[in-house]
Amino acid sequence: MRSLFVTSTGTGIGKTLVTAALAHELRARGETVVALKPVISGYPAEPGDESDTDVLLRAQGTASSDTARDAISPWRFRAPLSPDMAAAREGRPIDFARLVAWTHERRAQAPSWLLVEGVGGVCVPLDDRHTVLDWIAATGFPAVLVAGTYLGTLSHTLTAASVLRARGVELAGLVLAESPESPVPIAETRDALLRFLGPLPCAAIPRLAAHPDPWRKAPPLLDDLRLPSRRV
Repeated sequence: MRSLFVTSTGTGIGKTLVTAALAHELRARGETVVALKPVISGYPAEPGDESDTDVLLRAQGTASSDTARDAISPWRFRAPLSPDMAAAREGRPIDFARLVAWTHERRAQAPSWLLVEGVGGVCVPLDDRHTVLDWIAATGFPAVLVAGTYLGTLSHTLTAASVLRARGVELAGLVLAESPESPVPIAETRDALLRFLGPLPCAAIPRLAAHPDPWRKAPPLLDDLRLPSRRV
């Protein structure tokens, strides 16, 4: 069984797109995949509004329902804020030890692949003392870092990669999700980053045409990230 933690340099970069694309590609290759987003803020108040949780359910072939959402996103908060702030507004702080234990429990239950999508960026606070970085380190899962190609991404990406490595997190790969305001070609951003990051597996997702499920249109990621899977 293989586990990956999908994190990013910030919010709105493309974690859900990448996690869904990986789940879709693995399933197409005959793998069984469980994709989780344990903590989500900005969860829609209206029942008919789609969330990142619903996207991941669809990508792994599971129908959306309250039970299914509870199974992959038990910590859901309405306010579109950092998790610690969103949780405080609802009077139910995140129990970090329980979050880590729950993640390990789901890993033990996963039959083949487990994908865990984080919330916000690498160092977004989960409570008064812990960040997503602490969560990743506590799980021991390898991390895939998702970054954009906007002006400023070089510093943001190198900083995120540096703190992950400093905490002993295995950086399994980098995925560049092309930003709408990208000032240079995506390959130029990739080359600049890899000069500093070293020989790190790297995949790229160009801007995708409008589609209800853009992850279905994403290019293959597994080979570029050198993630093993069986082909059928």
